[in-house]
Amino acid sequence: MWPYPRILAHRGGGTLAPENTIAGLRAGLAHGFHAVEFDVMLSQDGIGVVMHDPDFGRTVPGRGSVPTTSAAELRAMDAGSWFGPAFAGEPVPLFSDFVAFCRAEKIWMNIEIKPAPGFDTETGAWVARRTRELFAADMGDAAKLPLLSSFSFEALAAARDAAPDLPRAYLLDKIPPDWEGQARSLGAVAIHTNQKHLTPGTAQAIKAAGFGLFCYTVNDPERARTLFSWGVDAFCTDRIDLIGPAFA
Repeated sequence: MWPYPRILAHRGGGTLAPENTIAGLRAGLAHGFHAVEFDVMLSQDGIGVVMHDPDFGRTVPGRGSVPTTSAAELRAMDAGSWFGPAFAGEPVPLFSDFVAFCRAEKIWMNIEIKPAPGFDTETGAWVARRTRELFAADMGDAAKLPLLSSFSFEALAAARDAAPDLPRAYLLDKIPPDWEGQARSLGAVAIHTNQKHLTPGTAQAIKAAGFGLFCYTVNDPERARTLFSWGVDAFCTDRIDLIGPAFA
């Protein structure tokens, strides 16, 4: 059974606001979304920040990288101007601040552990420990807990070891033959996968094995209906203006 929301705003505001920012969360809220998927990696001083790319140049200006920059320096960077002048000065959020906003606004979270290269274990363990601290009062209530996910087997294994009572999902671009063994060794409750590569047969196999099934990134309503007909439990979307939270 999938105890979580069925449609999530991808990185906060989808195509309507700069990704992985508080402004993105506000855009999602404005369209009725109380569920979000976002990315976390570690700064040079080992603090979680909400960013997708390890290297600068796309969502923040200049040269450099997240793992070689302190959290304070990252927080002072402009993560909004690339999207549009209305978002100039929008900061890179600290993980703890992002979670605090989500909790205040009752936004459910799929937290993707997105380690910079070479920092898989440290990132997985830090995100799991910090999440458990922030949700200590909700432990035991699956619907209130965030779902941790990652493409990195090592990061998710570290998260499992650091906070075994937090739910985890294994992220896979294409479903490999040994997916079930890998997922069970991680203690995963769900498989998250690229909707472009999913087939009805694979969806059926994942569901028959007792896992939740989540897809990224679904921006076409017709495709969304098809995926639901295959048994997909949930998905994230960039088109929060086209696919609303009540679409399911």
